[in-house]
Amino acid sequence: MNQSEDRTRYTLAILFAINLLNFYDRQILGPLVEPIRKQWALSDSQIGWLATAFTLLYAVVGLPFGRLADRWKRPRLLSLGVAAWSVLTAASGLAWGYGSLFAARLGVGVGEATCAPAANSLIGDLYPAARRAHALSLFMLGLPIGNFLGSFVSGHVAAAYGWRTAFYVACLPGLLLAVLAMRLFDPPRGASESAPLAGRPPQGSPYWSVLRIPTIRWIIISGALSNFNMYAIPTFLPAYLSRYHSLNLKQATTLAAITFGLAGIPGLLLGGWAADRIAGVRSNGRLLLSSGSLFLAGIFILLALNLAQGQLILFGTFMGMGCLLSYPYYSCVYATIHDIVPPTLRGTAMALYFFAMYLLGGSFGPVLTGKLSDYFARLAMAEGGASRLNEHFRAVGLHNAMFVIPLCSILLAAVLLAASRTVSRDMGELRIWMSTPDTPPPGQLRESEVR
Repeated sequence: MNQSEDRTRYTLAILFAINLLNFYDRQILGPLVEPIRKQWALSDSQIGWLATAFTLLYAVVGLPFGRLADRWKRPRLLSLGVAAWSVLTAASGLAWGYGSLFAARLGVGVGEATCAPAANSLIGDLYPAARRAHALSLFMLGLPIGNFLGSFVSGHVAAAYGWRTAFYVACLPGLLLAVLAMRLFDPPRGASESAPLAGRPPQGSPYWSVLRIPTIRWIIISGALSNFNMYAIPTFLPAYLSRYHSLNLKQATTLAAITFGLAGIPGLLLGGWAADRIAGVRSNGRLLLSSGSLFLAGIFILLALNLAQGQLILFGTFMGMGCLLSYPYYSCVYATIHDIVPPTLRGTAMALYFFAMYLLGGSFGPVLTGKLSDYFARLAMAEGGASRLNEHFRAVGLHNAMFVIPLCSILLAAVLLAASRTVSRDMGELRIWMSTPDTPPPGQLRESEVR
Protein backbone atom coordinates (compact mmCIF):
# COMPACT_ATOMS: atom_id res chain seq x y z
CA MET A 1 0.00 0.00 0.00
CA ASN A 2 2.84 2.41 0.93
CA GLN A 3 4.68 1.53 -2.26
CA SER A 4 1.54 2.25 -4.28
CA GLU A 5 1.07 5.61 -2.50
CA ASP A 6 4.72 6.53 -3.10
CA ARG A 7 4.37 5.71 -6.79
CA THR A 8 1.21 7.81 -7.02
CA ARG A 9 2.89 10.77 -5.32
CA TYR A 10 5.96 10.47 -7.54
CA THR A 11 3.78 10.39 -10.66
CA LEU A 12 1.90 13.49 -9.49
CA ALA A 13 5.20 15.26 -8.75
CA ILE A 14 6.51 14.62 -12.28
CA LEU A 15 3.19 15.70 -13.79
CA PHE A 16 3.37 18.90 -11.70
CA ALA A 17 6.91 19.60 -12.95
CA ILE A 18 5.81 19.04 -16.57
CA ASN A 19 2.85 21.37 -16.09
CA LEU A 20 5.10 24.00 -14.50
CA LEU A 21 7.42 23.88 -17.51
CA ASN A 22 4.37 23.91 -19.80
CA PHE A 23 3.26 27.28 -18.41
CA TYR A 24 6.81 28.58 -18.01
CA ASP A 25 7.45 28.12 -21.73
CA ARG A 26 4.05 29.59 -22.52
CA GLN A 27 4.62 32.77 -20.47
CA ILE A 28 8.16 33.50 -21.63
CA LEU A 29 6.75 35.85 -24.27
CA GLY A 30 4.98 38.27 -21.85
CA PRO A 31 8.13 39.85 -20.35
CA LEU A 32 9.75 39.99 -23.81
CA VAL A 33 6.91 41.92 -25.47
CA GLU A 34 8.45 45.38 -25.12
CA PRO A 35 12.02 44.56 -26.33
CA ILE A 36 10.68 42.48 -29.25
CA ARG A 37 8.10 45.14 -30.18
CA LYS A 38 10.70 47.89 -30.18
CA GLN A 39 13.34 45.87 -32.07
CA TRP A 40 10.97 44.86 -34.86
CA ALA A 41 8.62 47.92 -34.69
CA LEU A 42 5.52 45.78 -34.09
CA SER A 43 1.98 46.93 -33.24
CA ASP A 44 0.01 45.60 -30.25
CA SER A 45 -2.18 43.65 -32.67
CA GLN A 46 0.90 41.85 -34.00
CA ILE A 47 2.03 41.16 -30.44
CA GLY A 48 -1.42 39.75 -29.73
CA TRP A 49 -1.18 37.43 -32.73
CA LEU A 50 2.30 36.39 -31.65
CA ALA A 51 0.99 35.40 -28.21
CA THR A 52 -1.87 33.60 -29.93
CA ALA A 53 0.29 31.67 -32.41
CA PHE A 54 0.80 28.48 -30.46
CA THR A 55 -2.82 28.34 -29.19
CA LEU A 56 -4.21 28.00 -32.72
CA LEU A 57 -2.51 24.68 -33.39
CA TYR A 58 -2.76 23.74 -29.70
CA ALA A 59 -6.55 23.80 -29.94
CA VAL A 60 -6.82 21.79 -33.16
CA VAL A 61 -4.06 19.24 -32.53
CA GLY A 62 -5.36 18.68 -29.00
CA LEU A 63 -8.40 16.79 -30.32
CA PRO A 64 -6.51 13.80 -31.79
CA PHE A 65 -4.09 13.92 -28.85
CA GLY A 66 -7.10 13.63 -26.52
CA ARG A 67 -8.27 10.46 -28.27
CA LEU A 68 -4.69 9.19 -28.18
CA ALA A 69 -4.58 9.79 -24.41
CA ASP A 70 -7.65 7.52 -24.05
CA ARG A 71 -6.19 4.74 -26.21
CA TRP A 72 -2.36 4.87 -26.13
CA LYS A 73 0.39 4.92 -23.48
CA ARG A 74 0.00 8.25 -21.71
CA PRO A 75 3.59 8.50 -20.35
CA ARG A 76 5.00 8.02 -23.85
CA LEU A 77 2.68 10.70 -25.26
CA LEU A 78 3.75 13.14 -22.52
CA SER A 79 7.45 12.40 -23.02
CA LEU A 80 7.37 13.06 -26.77
CA GLY A 81 5.34 16.24 -26.28
CA VAL A 82 7.67 17.71 -23.62
CA ALA A 83 10.75 17.01 -25.75
CA ALA A 84 9.17 18.63 -28.81
CA TRP A 85 7.99 21.84 -27.15
CA SER A 86 11.29 22.31 -25.26
CA VAL A 87 13.36 22.16 -28.44
CA LEU A 88 10.99 24.52 -30.26
CA THR A 89 11.02 27.01 -27.36
CA ALA A 90 14.79 27.19 -27.71
CA ALA A 91 14.34 27.59 -31.47
CA SER A 92 12.24 30.72 -30.81
CA GLY A 93 15.43 32.44 -29.69
CA LEU A 94 16.94 31.86 -33.15
CA ALA A 95 14.11 33.73 -34.93
CA TRP A 96 15.30 36.31 -37.47
CA GLY A 97 11.96 38.12 -37.78
CA TYR A 98 8.28 38.19 -36.90
CA GLY A 99 7.32 35.34 -39.26
CA SER A 100 9.96 32.89 -38.02
CA LEU A 101 9.09 33.57 -34.37
CA PHE A 102 5.41 33.08 -35.21
CA ALA A 103 6.20 29.71 -36.81
CA ALA A 104 8.28 28.57 -33.83
CA ARG A 105 5.46 29.43 -31.41
CA LEU A 106 3.07 27.40 -33.56
CA GLY A 107 5.38 24.41 -33.12
CA VAL A 108 5.48 24.92 -29.34
CA GLY A 109 1.69 24.68 -29.38
CA VAL A 110 1.77 21.26 -31.02
CA GLY A 111 4.04 19.84 -28.32
CA GLU A 112 2.15 21.41 -25.43
CA ALA A 113 -1.17 20.02 -26.70
CA THR A 114 -0.16 16.61 -25.31
CA CYS A 115 0.05 17.75 -21.68
CA ALA A 116 -3.50 18.51 -20.55
CA PRO A 117 -5.37 15.45 -21.95
CA ALA A 118 -2.75 12.89 -20.91
CA ALA A 119 -1.93 14.37 -17.48
CA ASN A 120 -5.54 15.00 -16.45
CA SER A 121 -6.56 11.52 -17.57
CA LEU A 122 -3.72 10.00 -15.53
CA ILE A 123 -4.68 11.93 -12.38
CA GLY A 124 -8.31 10.83 -12.79
CA ASP A 125 -7.17 7.19 -12.70
CA LEU A 126 -4.72 7.69 -9.82
CA TYR A 127 -7.00 9.51 -7.35
CA PRO A 128 -10.59 8.72 -6.26
CA ALA A 129 -13.29 11.38 -6.54
CA ALA A 130 -13.04 12.45 -2.87
CA ARG A 131 -9.34 13.39 -3.27
CA ARG A 132 -9.33 14.44 -6.91
CA ALA A 133 -9.79 18.21 -6.58
CA HIS A 134 -6.87 18.38 -4.15
CA ALA A 135 -4.65 16.33 -6.48
CA LEU A 136 -5.66 18.47 -9.47
CA SER A 137 -4.97 21.66 -7.50
CA LEU A 138 -1.43 20.39 -6.77
CA PHE A 139 -0.97 19.56 -10.46
CA MET A 140 -2.30 22.97 -11.47
CA LEU A 141 0.15 24.71 -9.12
CA GLY A 142 2.35 24.46 -12.17
CA LEU A 143 0.23 27.24 -13.67
CA PRO A 144 0.93 30.08 -11.16
CA ILE A 145 4.48 28.94 -10.38
CA GLY A 146 5.22 28.51 -14.09
CA ASN A 147 3.67 31.91 -14.78
CA PHE A 148 5.72 33.49 -12.00
CA LEU A 149 9.00 31.91 -13.08
CA GLY A 150 8.24 32.53 -16.75
CA SER A 151 7.73 36.24 -16.07
CA PHE A 152 10.36 36.73 -13.37
CA VAL A 153 13.23 34.64 -14.75
CA SER A 154 12.65 35.59 -18.39
CA GLY A 155 12.40 39.28 -17.55
CA HIS A 156 15.65 39.28 -15.60
CA VAL A 157 17.48 37.11 -18.15
CA ALA A 158 16.29 39.40 -20.96
CA ALA A 159 17.40 42.50 -19.05
CA ALA A 160 20.87 41.02 -18.47
CA TYR A 161 21.55 38.99 -21.63
CA GLY A 162 18.92 39.97 -24.22
CA TRP A 163 15.51 38.53 -25.06
CA ARG A 164 16.84 35.65 -27.20
CA THR A 165 18.67 34.06 -24.26
CA ALA A 166 15.41 33.88 -22.30
CA PHE A 167 14.10 31.31 -24.80
CA TYR A 168 17.21 29.13 -24.54
CA VAL A 169 17.22 28.50 -20.77
CA ALA A 170 14.07 26.32 -20.76
CA CYS A 171 15.33 23.60 -23.11
CA LEU A 172 17.52 21.44 -20.85
CA PRO A 173 14.96 21.01 -17.99
CA GLY A 174 12.39 19.99 -20.60
CA LEU A 175 14.58 17.26 -22.05
CA LEU A 176 15.27 15.91 -18.55
CA LEU A 177 11.53 15.77 -17.77
CA ALA A 178 10.90 14.03 -21.10
CA VAL A 179 13.18 11.18 -19.99
CA LEU A 180 11.48 10.93 -16.56
CA ALA A 181 7.99 11.03 -18.09
CA MET A 182 8.71 8.02 -20.29
CA ARG A 183 9.07 5.83 -17.16
CA LEU A 184 5.88 6.91 -15.33
CA PHE A 185 3.28 4.39 -14.16
CA ASP A 186 0.21 4.19 -16.42
CA PRO A 187 -2.82 2.82 -14.46
CA PRO A 188 -5.77 1.12 -16.19
CA ARG A 189 -8.64 3.42 -17.24
CA GLY A 190 -11.16 3.72 -14.40
CA ALA A 191 -8.70 2.31 -11.81
CA SER A 192 -9.67 4.85 -9.13
CA GLU A 193 -13.43 4.28 -9.43
CA SER A 194 -15.26 1.89 -7.08
CA ALA A 195 -18.01 1.11 -9.61
CA PRO A 196 -17.52 -2.28 -11.32
CA LEU A 197 -18.18 -1.10 -14.88
CA ALA A 198 -16.20 2.16 -14.78
CA GLY A 199 -13.67 1.06 -17.40
CA ARG A 200 -16.10 0.17 -20.18
CA PRO A 201 -16.22 2.52 -23.20
CA PRO A 202 -19.55 4.05 -24.28
CA GLN A 203 -20.85 3.10 -27.71
CA GLY A 204 -20.89 5.55 -30.62
CA SER A 205 -18.88 8.70 -31.35
CA PRO A 206 -16.62 9.58 -28.40
CA TYR A 207 -16.94 13.30 -29.13
CA TRP A 208 -20.73 13.24 -29.27
CA SER A 209 -20.85 11.06 -26.15
CA VAL A 210 -19.07 13.86 -24.28
CA LEU A 211 -21.02 16.74 -25.82
CA ARG A 212 -24.34 15.07 -24.93
CA ILE A 213 -23.66 15.87 -21.26
CA PRO A 214 -25.37 19.24 -20.54
CA THR A 215 -22.88 20.41 -17.91
CA ILE A 216 -19.95 19.82 -20.27
CA ARG A 217 -21.45 22.29 -22.71
CA TRP A 218 -21.58 24.98 -20.01
CA ILE A 219 -18.04 24.08 -18.90
CA ILE A 220 -16.75 24.41 -22.48
CA ILE A 221 -18.20 27.96 -22.67
CA SER A 222 -16.65 28.74 -19.29
CA GLY A 223 -13.26 27.54 -20.54
CA ALA A 224 -13.29 30.01 -23.43
CA LEU A 225 -14.07 32.93 -21.09
CA SER A 226 -11.52 31.82 -18.50
CA ASN A 227 -8.70 31.42 -21.00
CA PHE A 228 -9.51 34.77 -22.60
CA ASN A 229 -8.44 36.37 -19.33
CA MET A 230 -5.65 33.95 -18.46
CA TYR A 231 -3.88 34.78 -21.72
CA ALA A 232 -4.73 38.47 -22.02
CA ILE A 233 -3.43 39.22 -18.51
CA PRO A 234 0.11 37.76 -18.75
CA THR A 235 0.53 38.96 -22.34
CA PHE A 236 -0.20 42.61 -21.57
CA LEU A 237 0.20 43.10 -17.80
CA PRO A 238 3.99 43.74 -17.95
CA ALA A 239 3.44 46.16 -20.86
CA TYR A 240 0.57 47.83 -18.96
CA LEU A 241 2.76 48.36 -15.89
CA SER A 242 5.57 49.69 -18.08
CA ARG A 243 3.43 52.12 -20.08
CA TYR A 244 0.73 53.23 -17.64
CA HIS A 245 2.64 53.08 -14.34
CA SER A 246 6.08 53.94 -15.86
CA LEU A 247 7.97 50.92 -14.50
CA ASN A 248 11.16 49.61 -16.11
CA LEU A 249 11.40 46.07 -17.50
CA LYS A 250 12.62 44.44 -14.27
CA GLN A 251 10.07 46.25 -12.09
CA ALA A 252 7.17 45.53 -14.44
CA THR A 253 7.94 41.84 -14.86
CA THR A 254 8.50 41.39 -11.10
CA LEU A 255 5.18 42.99 -10.13
CA ALA A 256 3.36 41.10 -12.91
CA ALA A 257 4.95 37.83 -11.77
CA ILE A 258 3.82 38.40 -8.17
CA THR A 259 0.25 39.53 -8.91
CA PHE A 260 -0.53 36.99 -11.62
CA GLY A 261 1.86 34.17 -10.74
CA LEU A 262 2.49 33.91 -6.99
CA ALA A 263 -1.05 34.98 -6.09
CA GLY A 264 -2.30 31.84 -7.83
CA ILE A 265 -0.58 29.50 -5.36
CA PRO A 266 -2.90 30.19 -2.39
CA GLY A 267 -5.80 30.47 -4.85
CA LEU A 268 -5.26 26.92 -6.11
CA LEU A 269 -4.44 25.36 -2.73
CA LEU A 270 -7.38 26.95 -0.94
CA GLY A 271 -9.59 26.30 -3.97
CA GLY A 272 -8.72 22.59 -4.04
CA TRP A 273 -9.20 22.24 -0.28
CA ALA A 274 -12.55 24.06 -0.35
CA ALA A 275 -13.74 22.25 -3.50
CA ASP A 276 -13.34 18.78 -1.98
CA ARG A 277 -15.09 19.82 1.22
CA ILE A 278 -18.01 21.65 -0.33
CA ALA A 279 -18.52 18.72 -2.73
CA GLY A 280 -19.20 16.55 0.32
CA VAL A 281 -22.02 18.87 1.34
CA ARG A 282 -23.54 19.83 -2.04
CA SER A 283 -23.13 17.96 -5.31
CA ASN A 284 -23.02 21.28 -7.21
CA GLY A 285 -20.84 22.96 -4.57
CA ARG A 286 -17.68 23.07 -6.67
CA LEU A 287 -19.34 25.05 -9.44
CA LEU A 288 -21.08 27.39 -6.99
CA LEU A 289 -17.75 28.04 -5.29
CA SER A 290 -16.01 28.85 -8.57
CA SER A 291 -18.90 31.08 -9.69
CA GLY A 292 -18.71 33.21 -6.54
CA SER A 293 -14.93 33.33 -6.69
CA LEU A 294 -14.89 34.56 -10.32
CA PHE A 295 -17.50 37.23 -9.61
CA LEU A 296 -15.34 38.65 -6.81
CA ALA A 297 -12.27 38.39 -9.05
CA GLY A 298 -13.93 40.65 -11.62
CA ILE A 299 -14.70 43.25 -8.96
CA PHE A 300 -11.11 43.33 -7.67
CA ILE A 301 -9.59 43.59 -11.17
CA LEU A 302 -11.99 46.43 -11.97
CA LEU A 303 -10.86 48.26 -8.83
CA ALA A 304 -7.21 47.78 -9.82
CA LEU A 305 -7.73 49.20 -13.31
CA ASN A 306 -9.60 52.23 -11.95
CA LEU A 307 -6.59 53.35 -9.88
CA ALA A 308 -4.62 56.41 -10.89
CA GLN A 309 -1.09 56.14 -12.27
CA GLY A 310 1.57 55.43 -9.67
CA GLN A 311 -0.66 53.76 -7.04
CA LEU A 312 1.38 50.59 -7.24
CA ILE A 313 0.76 49.14 -3.76
CA LEU A 314 -3.02 49.35 -4.18
CA PHE A 315 -2.75 48.09 -7.74
CA GLY A 316 -0.70 45.08 -6.65
CA THR A 317 -3.16 44.34 -3.83
CA PHE A 318 -6.33 44.56 -5.94
CA MET A 319 -4.88 42.85 -9.02
CA GLY A 320 -3.31 40.16 -6.86
CA MET A 321 -6.64 39.45 -5.15
CA GLY A 322 -8.39 39.36 -8.52
CA CYS A 323 -5.90 36.82 -9.88
CA LEU A 324 -5.96 34.77 -6.64
CA LEU A 325 -9.75 34.47 -6.88
CA SER A 326 -9.49 33.43 -10.54
CA TYR A 327 -7.43 30.31 -9.81
CA PRO A 328 -9.99 28.20 -7.85
CA TYR A 329 -11.69 27.80 -11.25
CA TYR A 330 -9.17 25.08 -12.16
CA SER A 331 -9.56 23.01 -8.98
CA CYS A 332 -13.36 23.17 -9.18
CA VAL A 333 -14.00 22.76 -12.91
CA TYR A 334 -11.35 20.15 -13.70
CA ALA A 335 -12.60 17.95 -10.85
CA THR A 336 -16.18 18.41 -12.08
CA ILE A 337 -15.23 17.12 -15.55
CA HIS A 338 -14.04 13.88 -13.93
CA ASP A 339 -17.29 13.71 -11.93
CA ILE A 340 -19.52 13.69 -15.02
CA VAL A 341 -17.47 12.01 -17.83
CA PRO A 342 -16.83 8.24 -18.11
CA PRO A 343 -13.17 7.35 -17.33
CA THR A 344 -12.51 6.03 -20.85
CA LEU A 345 -13.51 9.42 -22.34
CA ARG A 346 -11.74 11.82 -19.99
CA GLY A 347 -8.84 12.48 -22.34
CA THR A 348 -11.34 13.20 -25.12
CA ALA A 349 -13.40 15.45 -22.81
CA MET A 350 -10.32 17.45 -21.82
CA ALA A 351 -9.34 17.81 -25.48
CA LEU A 352 -12.79 19.13 -26.45
CA TYR A 353 -12.76 21.47 -23.47
CA PHE A 354 -9.27 22.72 -24.34
CA PHE A 355 -10.23 23.07 -28.01
CA ALA A 356 -12.81 25.71 -27.10
CA MET A 357 -10.70 27.04 -24.26
CA TYR A 358 -7.78 27.86 -26.53
CA LEU A 359 -9.36 28.41 -29.94
CA LEU A 360 -12.07 30.75 -28.66
CA GLY A 361 -10.46 32.01 -25.44
CA GLY A 362 -6.68 31.76 -25.45
CA SER A 363 -6.45 32.71 -29.12
CA PHE A 364 -8.71 35.73 -28.94
CA GLY A 365 -7.75 37.04 -25.50
CA PRO A 366 -4.41 38.58 -26.54
CA VAL A 367 -5.55 39.46 -30.07
CA LEU A 368 -8.77 41.23 -29.08
CA THR A 369 -7.06 43.02 -26.20
CA GLY A 370 -4.29 44.11 -28.56
CA LYS A 371 -6.76 45.31 -31.19
CA LEU A 372 -8.74 47.23 -28.55
CA SER A 373 -5.49 48.77 -27.35
CA ASP A 374 -4.57 49.93 -30.86
CA TYR A 375 -8.10 51.29 -31.40
CA PHE A 376 -8.16 53.28 -28.15
CA ALA A 377 -4.59 54.52 -28.75
CA ARG A 378 -5.54 55.90 -32.17
CA LEU A 379 -8.70 57.40 -30.65
CA ALA A 380 -6.64 59.15 -27.95
CA MET A 381 -4.23 60.40 -30.63
CA ALA A 382 -7.12 61.83 -32.67
CA GLU A 383 -8.69 63.47 -29.60
CA GLY A 384 -5.30 64.97 -28.72
CA GLY A 385 -4.90 66.44 -32.22
CA ALA A 386 -1.59 64.63 -32.74
CA SER A 387 -0.32 63.04 -35.93
CA ARG A 388 2.07 60.52 -34.38
CA LEU A 389 1.24 57.54 -32.16
CA ASN A 390 3.61 58.00 -29.22
CA GLU A 391 4.06 55.99 -25.99
CA HIS A 392 1.59 58.20 -24.08
CA PHE A 393 -1.24 57.32 -26.46
CA ARG A 394 -0.24 53.66 -26.37
CA ALA A 395 -0.48 53.75 -22.57
CA VAL A 396 -4.00 55.25 -22.74
CA GLY A 397 -5.05 52.67 -25.32
CA LEU A 398 -3.84 49.68 -23.33
CA HIS A 399 -5.38 51.00 -20.12
CA ASN A 400 -8.81 51.26 -21.74
CA ALA A 401 -8.47 47.86 -23.43
CA MET A 402 -7.72 46.06 -20.15
CA PHE A 403 -11.29 46.68 -18.91
CA VAL A 404 -12.44 43.77 -21.09
CA ILE A 405 -10.84 41.45 -18.49
CA PRO A 406 -13.18 42.12 -15.51
CA LEU A 407 -16.15 41.99 -17.90
CA CYS A 408 -15.15 38.46 -18.98
CA SER A 409 -14.69 37.43 -15.36
CA ILE A 410 -18.24 38.42 -14.42
CA LEU A 411 -19.67 36.69 -17.53
CA LEU A 412 -17.70 33.58 -16.54
CA ALA A 413 -19.29 33.63 -13.07
CA ALA A 414 -22.75 33.65 -14.70
CA VAL A 415 -21.90 30.66 -16.95
CA LEU A 416 -20.64 28.63 -13.97
CA LEU A 417 -23.82 29.43 -12.07
CA ALA A 418 -25.82 28.03 -15.01
CA ALA A 419 -23.63 24.88 -15.01
CA SER A 420 -24.34 24.35 -11.31
CA ARG A 421 -28.03 23.79 -12.16
CA THR A 422 -27.36 20.72 -14.35
CA VAL A 423 -24.33 19.07 -12.72
CA SER A 424 -26.10 17.09 -9.97
CA ARG A 425 -28.17 15.10 -12.44
CA ASP A 426 -25.17 14.48 -14.73
CA MET A 427 -23.18 13.13 -11.77
CA GLY A 428 -26.04 10.83 -10.84
CA GLU A 429 -26.34 9.50 -14.39
CA LEU A 430 -22.61 8.67 -14.48
CA ARG A 431 -22.82 6.76 -11.19
CA ILE A 432 -25.76 4.72 -12.51
CA TRP A 433 -23.99 3.99 -15.82
CA MET A 434 -20.78 2.83 -14.07
CA SER A 435 -22.72 0.52 -11.76
CA THR A 436 -25.51 -0.91 -13.91
CA PRO A 437 -25.20 -2.77 -17.24
CA ASP A 438 -27.51 -1.96 -20.16
CA THR A 439 -28.02 1.67 -19.11
CA PRO A 440 -27.31 4.61 -21.45
CA PRO A 441 -24.25 6.77 -20.64
CA PRO A 442 -24.62 10.31 -19.17
CA GLY A 443 -26.68 12.61 -21.37
CA GLN A 444 -28.41 9.87 -23.33
CA LEU A 445 -30.76 8.95 -20.49
CA ARG A 446 -32.15 12.47 -20.45
CA GLU A 447 -32.55 12.44 -24.25
CA SER A 448 -34.51 9.16 -24.09
CA GLU A 449 -36.83 10.66 -21.44
CA VAL A 450 -37.48 13.70 -23.65
CA ARG A 451 -38.38 11.43 -26.60
